[in-house]
Amino acid sequence: MSNGWLAQRERGSIAAMRMLVRFSLALGRGTGRLLLYPICLYFLLFSVRARRGSRAYLERVLGRRAGWRDLFRHYHAFASTLHDRVFLLTDRHDLFEFEFRGLGEFDQAMAQGHGCILLGAHLGSFEVMRALGVRMRKLPINVLMYQDNAAKIEAIAGELAPDMHRRVIPLGRADTLLRVRDCLERGEAVGILGDRVLGKDKAVACEFFGDAANFPQGPLLVPVLFHVPVVLFFGLYLGGNRYAIHFERFACDAAPAGRNERAAQLAPCIARYAQRLEHYCRLAPYNWFNFYDFWEAPSA
Repeated sequence: MSNGWLAQRERGSIAAMRMLVRFSLALGRGTGRLLLYPICLYFLLFSVRARRGSRAYLERVLGRRAGWRDLFRHYHAFASTLHDRVFLLTDRHDLFEFEFRGLGEFDQAMAQGHGCILLGAHLGSFEVMRALGVRMRKLPINVLMYQDNAAKIEAIAGELAPDMHRRVIPLGRADTLLRVRDCLERGEAVGILGDRVLGKDKAVACEFFGDAANFPQGPLLVPVLFHVPVVLFFGLYLGGNRYAIHFERFACDAAPAGRNERAAQLAPCIARYAQRLEHYCRLAPYNWFNFYDFWEAPSA
C-alpha cells in the first residue's frame, strides 16, 4: 500500500518559520499573508513530487485538467491555514469569521458524557476546532497526530500554545491507546484524521473520486473499541478570513472483532467515511492537503 506521505521530508528551516511567525505577529495577519505568495511560488516550482500529487487530486475533484493557477491556489490555501494557526494559537479569534454547521450534533454527542471521537481529515484546518473548543467553549480537545514529518511546525505550535500542545497524543507509541482511553473516560473529545495510512497499519481500499484508494482502519477502530460516538468534523477555509466549520454525526455499527475480521467489519464504515470526505472535498476543492499520490498502489 502507498505510504508516500511518510517519505516526504518536511521542507523549510525552523529559523525561517520562526521569523515568519514573529513578522506576522508584529505587523499583523494581513501583512504576514503577503509573504505567502513568494513562499508558495517557490514550493510550487521546486517541490516536484508534491506538485504531481496536487495535480492528481485536483484533476479528480475539479473534473478537468489542473493548470498552474489551480496548483498555486491549492498551495496557497494550505499555506493560509498554516499561517492562520499562528493567530488561532495566540487567541486572535477576532481576526476571523466563523460559520458553524451542525454544531448541535457535536453538543449532543458530548452530552452523553462518554467522550467523543472527532473524525476529520487533512481537509481545511483542524486547529479551528481545537482553538474554539479549548479557548471559547472551555472544552478539552485532544488530537491524535503523527508528528515526525511535521516536527518543525509542531515545535513552533508548541512554543505558541504550550498548554494546548500538551493535548497532542503521538501516534504509534506504546501508550497511545491508553492515553486515548483516559481522555474519553474523562468525557473529553479526541480528534483523529482518517485519511492517511501510517506505516504498517491495516488499510481498506475504498472508492474515492472514482478510483480505489487506501484508508486506514485505525481511526474507526478506536470508537468501536471504546464504544463512544463519532462526529465528522471539517473546518473548511473559504478564503480571506472566513471558515465554515461542519459537524456531522457519523454512525459506525461495527462490533469489536478479531484481527482477521476487522477489515470486513469496518469496511462499510470506512467506505461511508470516504464518501463523506469526497462530499466535503467538493465543497472546498482546494482544501485537501495530501500532497502525494493518494491513489498509488491501493491494496486489494
